[in-house]
Amino acid sequence: MQLITATASPFARKVRVLLKETGQEGDVEEVMAATLPTAPDPTVTAANPLSKIPALIRPDGPALYDSRVITRFLDARCGGKLYPENQIWDVLTLEATADAMMDAAVLMTYELRLRPEGMRFEDWIEGQWGKIEGALDALNTRWMSHLSGPLDMGQIAVGCALGYLDFRHDARGWRKGRDALDDWFAVFCERESMKATKPA
Repeated sequence: MQLITATASPFARKVRVLLKETGQEGDVEEVMAATLPTAPDPTVTAANPLSKIPALIRPDGPALYDSRVITRFLDARCGGKLYPENQIWDVLTLEATADAMMDAAVLMTYELRLRPEGMRFEDWIEGQWGKIEGALDALNTRWMSHLSGPLDMGQIAVGCALGYLDFRHDARGWRKGRDALDDWFAVFCERESMKATKPA
């Protein structure tokens, strides 16, 4: 199998972390691609008609895309440990929260990096950050017991979302007033899978 990926993508990082945590990295070749909304990469478009990363090319079926589809597939392939049935709704909700944070943060990045300075919509940027702050507050107040439990895909997604905030929006200071989440992330980001996939 081939994973169409990019080191900066938090969505692709979720998949890469899962591969390492489940010992499947030897089964999947990583194919690096650079794609932008204004300049789609043909390699990405061939695997995903939406021209988004990640995409998983399988030898026995059509390519899979959307990180949550890919992670469910790869987790099922190795026994379903990261989506435990007894906590499935919590795991999926936590993963969806993290994915929404990533989506808002990536949209902010595009607005700041791709749109000419005089055309940037500052209120829209702040609106995206407001979504992220709401999610951060929820994680810090409602989800710490789950985050501190056995490893699952919700935790991996949150770790990748926070890592992306550090990578692209560090000046926003997401840690302020969120000590519990900050402490959790300080430990989580020391996992070998997180260190090996850290964007640079």
